[in-house]
Amino acid sequence: MTHVTTHVLDSTAGTPAVGVTVTLAHLDGAAIDSATTDVDGRLSLGPDLLDDGDYALTFGTGAYFRERGVSSFHPVATIAFTVSGEAHLHVPLLLSPFAYSTYRGS
Repeated sequence: MTHVTTHVLDSTAGTPAVGVTVTLAHLDGAAIDSATTDVDGRLSLGPDLLDDGDYALTFGTGAYFRERGVSSFHPVATIAFTVSGEAHLHVPLLLSPFAYSTYRGS
């Protein structure tokens, strides 16, 4: 069972990405929770613990850039991942208008 957190950084501005809507869902699409990133670009999603299985975080990247008057390529960035007995899982997103990257954080 796992607790999920994320951190979104806007690489074009060199700052945390404030106000990005993020949705946590089962990989089959059933939504679990949704929230927006805080002033540090961070948030926690879902219950305190998630059962083992496959999940996805979907980041509202297009809306984030539109609100800043910036054209972008990806309307959303979806990161699928597997929970497998971890007590905490951190899934960061490094964001630009035309690309994004992620990794398993700590």
